[in-house]
Amino acid sequence: MYKSNYDKSPATKIDGELWKGWDDICRELRRSVSAGRCTMVIECYQGVYHDELRKGFEALHADCWIDTADLFKPVVEIERMTYPYVTDDRLFGYRAHFSYADFLDPEKTEEARRKVKASDGFTVVYGHGAALVAPDADRTVYVDMARWEIQLRSRRHEINGLGVENKAEGASYQYKRGYFVDWIVCDRLKKQLLGKADYWMDTHTAGEPKMIRGSLLREGLDKTAHRPFRVVPFFDPAPWGGQWMKRVCGLDPERQNYGWCFDCVPEENSLYFDVNGVLFEMPANNLVFHNTRDLLGGPVESRFGQDFPIRFDFLDTMGGGNLSLQVHPTTQYIRDTFGIYYTQDESYYLLDAKEGATVYLGLKTGVDPDEMIAALNESQETGRPFDAEKYVNRWPAKKHDHFLIPNGTIHCSGAEAMVLEISATPSIFTFKLWDWGRLGLDGLPRPINIGHGSHVIQWERQTDFVRRNLVNHIEPLGQGDGWREERTGLHENEFIETRRHWFTGPVTHNTDGGVQVLNLVEGREAVVESPSDAFEPFVVHYAETFIIPASVDEYVIRPYGEAEGTECGTIKAYVRFRQ
Repeated sequence: MYKSNYDKSPATKIDGELWKGWDDICRELRRSVSAGRCTMVIECYQGVYHDELRKGFEALHADCWIDTADLFKPVVEIERMTYPYVTDDRLFGYRAHFSYADFLDPEKTEEARRKVKASDGFTVVYGHGAALVAPDADRTVYVDMARWEIQLRSRRHEINGLGVENKAEGASYQYKRGYFVDWIVCDRLKKQLLGKADYWMDTHTAGEPKMIRGSLLREGLDKTAHRPFRVVPFFDPAPWGGQWMKRVCGLDPERQNYGWCFDCVPEENSLYFDVNGVLFEMPANNLVFHNTRDLLGGPVESRFGQDFPIRFDFLDTMGGGNLSLQVHPTTQYIRDTFGIYYTQDESYYLLDAKEGATVYLGLKTGVDPDEMIAALNESQETGRPFDAEKYVNRWPAKKHDHFLIPNGTIHCSGAEAMVLEISATPSIFTFKLWDWGRLGLDGLPRPINIGHGSHVIQWERQTDFVRRNLVNHIEPLGQGDGWREERTGLHENEFIETRRHWFTGPVTHNTDGGVQVLNLVEGREAVVESPSDAFEPFVVHYAETFIIPASVDEYVIRPYGEAEGTECGTIKAYVRFRQ
């Protein structure tokens, strides 16, 4: 029987103080402030449970309490202000440019500042934008929240967006507001506070708050940015979901399926610190914001700023169904339509496949665009099946195949495949063209985007082009004692490069000044080591994705433990900036 060794709770170990529970947290915060006149800011990310936090912080016994919820502009005004960016679309909006100053009423905010200045005792300014109200506070506490937890709370209709009452809306609408408006606002202020906040809080588990000093947070981020690490994976069911991850990743066998695993999406994943045996959770993009250059490297930072550009995730259709037939926007289209400056190029790497597995990729030779779009629209309007194989190539797929998918290319994974999706980070811009007549997990039809899709399909990407350029475009590059290296992609139109290494002994890698993302695609486990002992040996297991910061420079990977004496394989992705 297969025994999973996949680690679902990877963490960076750090030593320092951690406070648990409201009594201990409030006792420490009170201890940290001087007697007499003192101001404390408690800044919050969108998605926290405000009722819990307000009740918990009552133990501070503040002489003056200012709640920024009372300072926001009226809901109707905020909805009017944000509407051009949120729109009526179920999935897509336009990237906003707001800061908290746009949400707060100027007169109420100024009155709150006068109240802070006039207070002779212990004043607490709590809530969204609190640091803007009291920028010179004596103590700053930040209550953080990872986007994956925000999504779960949205699905349960537990939280509102910034300044609005929208928790009753569908989860996709709440996610859209977060992605295009709220998280941009929160991140803008968070970036300013990461380097100076006195305390950082984790309230991801209701009723179990944790807190560390800001200095320990920064120490942990610095340590993580100079060693291999993993973010915390999260798993999600899908209408097409399969059964492979249950076994390999050690998931709940009673669940109907798992379709997704997001195991390297720092803007949504969490990062764990192991603080003396206690896990402290925060958004992984804190590392991107605070240690940009060490993590990404100068050339990648220069191109992408504080965006982590590479995304790894799993698509499990083993025992499931086909993904939706889809296409991703071209760079110009995503800029003009959504205000995003780069698009979702991607690829499918087959971690595993059953007999008969397939990948749909590219158009068949001679496809008439008008005829195909008309057929898609007819299927959408009438419910009659779309004859996908009349228009789209269906390629046989086996373990370790690699299919390249530059933007504008029609594609989807077929059933009985376990896909490691290697892609650029903008992840929500998928234009579904046909979903095989099925409903979503909520029992409703999934959104179809034929209009958007028709504008970005690259009609020249037909059978011969796909065969020559996109299917198993593998080139041997070199070999040595116990290893060999292959180039597997990506296409020249995509900025991500991939390398595959097969090895029975040590193989040396170098970051060459840019961040690298790897997955152990073959072998039970391997170890990543520093030739100069710059970091402790880092063990990875089969199917785990791990990140090598640019700062690491040289590192070595070799089979380890159960895998010693066997051949292992890694796939490595990085931003192409040198020829």
